Amino acid sequence: MIKGSVAGRTGRMAGDGRPERVLIAASFVNRVGNGLFNAASALYFTQVVGLPAVQVGAALTIAGVVGLGAGLPGGHLADRRGARTITVVALVIQALAMVSLTLVESWAALTLIATVDRVAAAAGDAAWGALVVRVGTDRPARFRAKLRTFVNLGVILGTVGAGLALAADTRSAYVALITGNAASFALCALLLLLLPRYPVLAAPPHGRRRLAFRDRPFLTFTALYGAMGLQYPVVSLLLPIWIAEHTEAPHWTVAALFALNAAFCVLTQTRIGSRIETPQDGGKAFRTAGLLFLVSCPMMALAAYAPVWAAAGLVLAAIFVHSLGEVWESSAGFALGFGLAPDHAQGQYQGVLGLGFSAGQALAPTILTTVVLGLGTAGWLLLALFFATLGAAGPALARWGTRTRPRPEVPADVTG
Repeated sequence: MIKGSVAGRTGRMAGDGRPERVLIAASFVNRVGNGLFNAASALYFTQVVGLPAVQVGAALTIAGVVGLGAGLPGGHLADRRGARTITVVALVIQALAMVSLTLVESWAALTLIATVDRVAAAAGDAAWGALVVRVGTDRPARFRAKLRTFVNLGVILGTVGAGLALAADTRSAYVALITGNAASFALCALLLLLLPRYPVLAAPPHGRRRLAFRDRPFLTFTALYGAMGLQYPVVSLLLPIWIAEHTEAPHWTVAALFALNAAFCVLTQTRIGSRIETPQDGGKAFRTAGLLFLVSCPMMALAAYAPVWAAAGLVLAAIFVHSLGEVWESSAGFALGFGLAPDHAQGQYQGVLGLGFSAGQALAPTILTTVVLGLGTAGWLLLALFFATLGAAGPALARWGTRTRPRPEVPADVTG
């Protein structure tokens, strides 16, 4: 009896129906593979293959820039050919690209294969967004929150596995990580075949193509969301450098902050995100995220002026606040990004949103390392005000977006 109740709770946690559980499982498998690969890829190409770090960075930059534009046609294809089909095709291409990386011996080969991978990833991400909308129809906010919870959990487990391979530091261990990521793409594709073949939603008659590019509220949100996305490399890039160069906090604090950030997001995403359903909820959540970042960034800056243990405590407390902001920000992104998009064009809209977010991530390292680190404490305060200003626009943006959505057509009365 007890075992049955535990199993029931686990099943409800994973999803409310078979399609939800399938998509959550597929996402979890995929993210475990990502965690395996991302933590060790740079070391494989530099330490094992022997490519200079500058060449590796250039190859990945080229791949990322070329891949930026693939989300738009990928999303359009998902709307017209089916989100499941396009997502599966993209995953198969990524699996083949990962296997091919184990054969790389030159910069040109790395650039070509990485570009194919990034193009498939961008197209697949747009199609995935459309698929999430089709699967999570009953309680979409709750489903998306659960989905992101398992995504974070998958990345954590994958990163732990990568740590074991990094400790071994052998070619075979690195190759195992890459092929493990390839297997995750393949298994994810197979799992998606268990989903129903959702019918393509017809566009309204006389509807415009490239609708998302004419949607000014959505384009404005895309710009704000891409800019707010700078908060992610604050944790992964900016804060580790700040800790190492400007504080007395021990270096193990860097590992602790990564663990705390991931664990906090896993534990709170569903609790918070399931309550943020409508665009109006999303606008308020966006404002809340900006206010939390307004608090966390100065705390990170103050760590430079504290003795060793106080500095470590400040950094960990700042990560707690920042992680809370991340959960509110991601939940706002779901509510506004999906809520403002028409059902028949979800792929197209997710492609545009992904383009804006990726552009922000591409610019983030330069902005954070030159402006924020260059200005020191003043840079952190400027960053905090930047996030708060972006967040403050959330409620007005949600009202604008809701007001400009097309009203559903009411059938004419033909009863006479």
